[in-house]
Amino acid sequence: MTPTTTDAPDCTEAAALLHAVADPARLAVIRRLADSPACVCDLQEQVPIALNLLSYHLKILRAADLVTCSRRGRWIDYALAPDALARLHAGLPATPTRPAGTSEFATPQQYTAACSPQCADQIQ
Repeated sequence: MTPTTTDAPDCTEAAALLHAVADPARLAVIRRLADSPACVCDLQEQVPIALNLLSYHLKILRAADLVTCSRRGRWIDYALAPDALARLHAGLPATPTRPAGTSEFATPQQYTAACSPQCADQIQ
């Protein structure tokens, strides 16, 4: 199935969000912050990379509005944005429900029904 012009902005935003977490270090930060907010020193224990590299990854996550930060004296605390997980989940394709008794795997006919004519020709 090809995206329609009305889906394009949604796909662009979803791609940007998924790109932001497509790095193992950034995904580890997201997973850690999903448990609770943390300061950089705590994050560095969980994601053992150089501090300047961790700061770079946090900058990417902040730019994608997935992470928020607040200053506490000399410390900076990071937290997952309240809607971060929902936005990431919304960026993934929905899994269609299967009728009872059907196979877990799609048949070639089910794939071709969802494809463009050019793609369907290649599958068959």
